[in-house]
Amino acid sequence: MQRSVHRKKMSFGTMLVYIVLILGCFITLAPFAWMFLTSFKTQVEAVSIPPSILPRHWDLSSYLTLSNKLPFWRMYGNTVLTAIIIVAGQLTLCSLAGYAFARIRFPGRDALFVLCLAVLMIPSSFLILPQYLTMQKLKLLNTLRAVFLPNLFSAFGTFLMRQFFMAIPQELEDAARIDGCGHGRIFVQIMLPLVKPGLVSLGVLTLRFAWNNLMWPMIVNTSPEKMTLAAGLSYLQGQYLTDYPSIMAGALLSIIPLIIIYAIFQKQFIEGIALTGIKG
Repeated sequence: MQRSVHRKKMSFGTMLVYIVLILGCFITLAPFAWMFLTSFKTQVEAVSIPPSILPRHWDLSSYLTLSNKLPFWRMYGNTVLTAIIIVAGQLTLCSLAGYAFARIRFPGRDALFVLCLAVLMIPSSFLILPQYLTMQKLKLLNTLRAVFLPNLFSAFGTFLMRQFFMAIPQELEDAARIDGCGHGRIFVQIMLPLVKPGLVSLGVLTLRFAWNNLMWPMIVNTSPEKMTLAAGLSYLQGQYLTDYPSIMAGALLSIIPLIIIYAIFQKQFIEGIALTGIKG
């Protein structure tokens, strides 16, 4: 009798968990569904009150005319290029810095790492002016290099990779040194394969940041041909009229690569985030 009551309680608890998860999924997916449906509406339907959920007539004009309103595919290419460079730069530089802080003893290492962590306490908006002046002095304004150069390194990425490198047993490094390996060979052949979840996590987070970066590309670039997608789509928002269907169509097309990449590396990404919280 007690077992049946216990099973009923467990089944009720499980049902409650499923209900909460379903509600959470609905709340999470609702904005994406609204974006998808709005992209097929006309401008009149998109701003009508009360709002209509489904389009009365499925209209493809926002997709067909998107490239006429903006150099959309040029912006798409700019976004892909800058995202690849930023991700590659952060994976390389942050992993090297994280390995140095975790496994190499040098004078002032701890103080330098504390200084690196202190950068995380500074709001990113405070760094815009000095970064802009630097790009101006280098005569890189209105170029793609001005978009990705300040973002090739991050204090967060260094901290994340340091935590993964510190979790690797010292015995592996000692055994490699006995075999005559130096820091370079140990880093490439032993350490990097062991911190693959960390690299994937940093890569996915960096890609999301680079893909969605809005303020900095708008500050350093004024030409639409040099804009990224996030900044370029803001041109569709006017002072008196905002083309919501075109904005939603562009946003929908822009998130497709992120969804595909996350679907591919989902397991490694979740593993990397989980390990970050329990190791180090």
